[in-house]
Amino acid sequence: MPGLYSSLYRVLLFPRKFYEYNADNEIVHYSPYNGEVLPGYMFTDNGFWDTFRAVFPFFTLMYPDLNSKIMQGLVNTYKESGWLPEWASPGHRDCMIGSNSASLIADSYLKGIRGYDVETLYEAILKNTEGKGPVTSVGRFGAEYYNELGYIPYDVGIRENTARTLEYGYADYCIAELAKELGKPKEEIELFEKRAQNYKNVFDPETKLMRGKNEDGTFQSPFNPYKWGDAFTEGNSWHYTWSVFHDVEGLAQLMGGHDDFTAMLDSVFEVPPIFDNSYYGFTIHEIREMQIVNMGNYAHGNQPVQHMIYLYNYAGQPWKTQQHIREVLTKLYQPTPDGYCGDEDNGQTSAWYVFSALGFYPVCPGTPEYVIGTPLFEKVKMELPTGNTLTISASGADENHYIQSADFQGKNLNTSYLHHDELLQGGTLKFEMGEVPNKIYGSHPKVSHFQ
Repeated sequence: MPGLYSSLYRVLLFPRKFYEYNADNEIVHYSPYNGEVLPGYMFTDNGFWDTFRAVFPFFTLMYPDLNSKIMQGLVNTYKESGWLPEWASPGHRDCMIGSNSASLIADSYLKGIRGYDVETLYEAILKNTEGKGPVTSVGRFGAEYYNELGYIPYDVGIRENTARTLEYGYADYCIAELAKELGKPKEEIELFEKRAQNYKNVFDPETKLMRGKNEDGTFQSPFNPYKWGDAFTEGNSWHYTWSVFHDVEGLAQLMGGHDDFTAMLDSVFEVPPIFDNSYYGFTIHEIREMQIVNMGNYAHGNQPVQHMIYLYNYAGQPWKTQQHIREVLTKLYQPTPDGYCGDEDNGQTSAWYVFSALGFYPVCPGTPEYVIGTPLFEKVKMELPTGNTLTISASGADENHYIQSADFQGKNLNTSYLHHDELLQGGTLKFEMGEVPNKIYGSHPKVSHFQ
């Protein structure tokens, strides 16, 4: 294993500071958006498509002051360019998809981080929903279709259309949650709550997978769930079907209930690591990494599927989460020249390791819950930004990965999640580990966004 600290080091490499102090000791930055030297913070070299998943949730938990400065930098970017950055390097870069800045902003504000102009950021988020910016990765490419039809059609010349639909739906959930916190009009909240359900429009009940849908309402045909790219982004249908971070219970019911949902999760590991690379015309490295890992079509070396192992908790089978998490932690992260399972991607792949080694993971940024996995170490102490200490104790974790029981702050923990505010209070999170699954612990998950 590469170790917690080496992974933590990678988590903290990005984004880069793009500001300095002038002769009067004032914070200033050169704007890559208008060429002026202006006051305030600016950050660069970050792709939110990767880092919204675990890097920024780690900042909200452990480095809230840094998070606040980054939010101030987002305000400046919007004021100077008219758009939020989705991939800054240092200006707007036409790379990747989604309007994932909404996730970063909502997660920050809903977890109590302040010191920035959230109303300006909310204005910027709403502008994002209306159309694309100066490049297709900024704003929302295909917004006119998404807002009218509830999905981006497969046959209108917009690449990665189904992935965009899914990511916009999650962003709309984040917008709705932020709008509630800011006291926005009811009809505005309801609009984004409705759009957050748009993932249902690209779910194919026949295959129980996400699938491209044409403008006339028919699904793309032929359909190969092993085809990378095309309707998806650096992945295939087996990977993107799980990109419903905010309504996993709704996705489970679309699949036929918890048993069918679990069977589909199992299938990701059971199907062979085959692929269709015809969209790219060659085998991209993410595909080759999936093959080498040899865990079916589970492609941990890329971001879209990294949260899916935790979804067994939502169906009341957390022991399967525990089994797969430990396998990934010990098999795919090694201190050797070829021991890293894929792209670092601005710290996201390491952030997955850091959270997962601690024993929990932020499946749905924009909510205050962390879903429990399985701790890797027998004892970890975390000095929290509140000044409190969180001790994670897991006797037997070196040899065993199945949780037998858990308690937090002296109380029995019979749910599959931890709450952000409770973690910040510190205390002791204690796990009892064993060789075999305990199918009673966590079998009835209780968490707000599970329902």
